[in-house]
Amino acid sequence: MGVTVEVHQVYKYPFEQVVASFLRKYPNPMDKNVIAVNTVEEKRDVSTGIIYRKRIAICRNVVPEILRKVSILKIPNIQLEEESWLNPQKRSMAIQSHCLTWTQYASMKEESVFRESMENPNWTEFVQRGRISITGAGFLNCILETFASTFLRQGAQKDLCICYLVGRFTSCP
Repeated sequence: MGVTVEVHQVYKYPFEQVVASFLRKYPNPMDKNVIAVNTVEEKRDVSTGIIYRKRIAICRNVVPEILRKVSILKIPNIQLEEESWLNPQKRSMAIQSHCLTWTQYASMKEESVFRESMENPNWTEFVQRGRISITGAGFLNCILETFASTFLRQGAQKDLCICYLVGRFTSCP
């Protein structure tokens, strides 16, 4: 089956400021679920100026205790891998993320783009599409997908607010 979550937001702030906020938003005291974010690779393509980054986020396992009775869900932390391609000349950044934990049972992928807004070059448009699909958990598949979609939607909204606060923007959407 699978669940898809989509987010579209326009920040009334310049691209450089929004991207800088995104890149430094975790960890922070407002979201205790993200324990650490480690950059494992960073390089710049000299010919294009594109900056590539690969980061690993270590997050607390947020699966409800009732569902952690299943042995595979009992782990304390999960890992997410994020790859990004920042193109300062075109004022755009593409991001792809996926879960490294439970890959034999679940697939979680997100694709995001920050880009200069067509409406106003001093604004930044953000588009994110995430998909989660759970297999191999029998009757729990649907329950876990429903939980995951709710968590992803709440997380996307919280991420928007954290970007604002970390970036010292004046308001949260």
